[in-house]
Amino acid sequence: MQTTTYKGTDKVLIGFILAVLTFWLFANSMMNVSPVMTEKLGMDANTMNIAVSLAALFSGIFIVVIGGLADSIGRVKTFKIGLYLAIAGSLLVGLSPKGSLAVPMLLTGRALQGLSAAFVMPTSLGMIKIFWEGKERQRAISLWSIGTFGGSGLSSLTGGIIASSLGWRWIFFFAVIVAIIALYLTKELPENKREGAGKYKIDWGGIIVFMIAMIALQIFITNGNKLGWTNWITIVLVAITIVFGYLFVRVEKRSPYAFVDFGLFKNKIFTGATLANFFINGTSGMLIVSLTLMQRGAQFSAMEAGLLTLGFAIVVILFIRVGEKLLQRFGAKKPIIWGALIICAAIILLMQTQIMTGQYVVLAVIAYSLFGLGLAFFATPATDAALSNLPDSQAGSGAGIFKMASSLGTSFGVAIAAGIYTAVVSRTEPIGWLSNIIGFVGRQDNVVIRQGAMLGLAFCLLLAILVIVSVSTTIPDKKKADSVK
Repeated sequence: MQTTTYKGTDKVLIGFILAVLTFWLFANSMMNVSPVMTEKLGMDANTMNIAVSLAALFSGIFIVVIGGLADSIGRVKTFKIGLYLAIAGSLLVGLSPKGSLAVPMLLTGRALQGLSAAFVMPTSLGMIKIFWEGKERQRAISLWSIGTFGGSGLSSLTGGIIASSLGWRWIFFFAVIVAIIALYLTKELPENKREGAGKYKIDWGGIIVFMIAMIALQIFITNGNKLGWTNWITIVLVAITIVFGYLFVRVEKRSPYAFVDFGLFKNKIFTGATLANFFINGTSGMLIVSLTLMQRGAQFSAMEAGLLTLGFAIVVILFIRVGEKLLQRFGAKKPIIWGALIICAAIILLMQTQIMTGQYVVLAVIAYSLFGLGLAFFATPATDAALSNLPDSQAGSGAGIFKMASSLGTSFGVAIAAGIYTAVVSRTEPIGWLSNIIGFVGRQDNVVIRQGAMLGLAFCLLLAILVIVSVSTTIPDKKKADSVK
């Protein structure tokens, strides 16, 4: 039994919120400012796509194991390690020079930013559950959630404003400042860990094998077009992904402390909700594609492009509690499907790249707002569907895998959508069959860019449709679910 006499304060809570903002607000802003960074650092678009998706990848890989580590060595210590990683990662990204050092510094910095999120998010939320009680705990969790969702929603706008006014490097310098303030605000926290927690055994074998498979897959996705799909390097990357993916499954099934419990996927509802979570987060690829389109195709500044996403932030913050109410009235299945359908509508609007810029701006504003509404409908019902159907003994590992699905979905969704866009944009001529089906009005010198965006967004639409399929086939209606209970 874990006990504490310490009571959480608003000062500490602000520190927690600032800590999660180092990732959700600042690190996430690369989806908007990546075109600027690509130009300023003299990097190719494929490498920048890897950098954008790498933070989410590392967050997804490690977030499952950090909770157990925090139980063993202390949640406060783990939380502060996360902030130190955020400082180090942000400095590496912000100080990345043009030239030969740009790639290693940028990629290392992005990996550290993702790792910091894996340390900060589960520990800060865990301490909220311990140090706050009753209505105060509900308030603290709501504010923490607004920090994550609101930070994500405002990241494109914030990054665009900072990049256009002070320069893109200041995004990451501000992240350092925010992390330092978070360290100061949380310095009063007493160390906290599970009573009787022994030395935590990290499944290094599983983690390393999984990481090799995922990184190989990322490089294949983002650089396959540049290398050539039949190039020997590309073939080797595919082979590494398959072999190490197989080894990962073998290692995890034999490990007594595996960081992924495959037994959880015997639960049909958990599997469906987790897959839906993976796919819905993958639709985040729509942001990098559409925002890049506005900057490269319509010559918008990063700030002007970011302003289009303001509705996303406002709507997701205002309606996040609506998902909870819909869950209580209709069960999980219907709100999840409604959210996915709304996101489908948002993506379809963004796919209309054949029209004039002025018309597209109107559609984009509506689309980003719908995207926020769809996520608000989805979030709470999907989480409840995944975790409420697991026994208490599997709740912790289930929550870890569900969170991992969020980060990995974002990572691969962004990588694939951006990869499709980059592959098409690298062409010297527009795609003939697409031009024959859809007439692109206005300027003809940017048709390739608009086609690339349309196809990249089409992939995101496919992911949203897969959400509907996975939920429809695995999660029962409220009446059936209640009868089972």
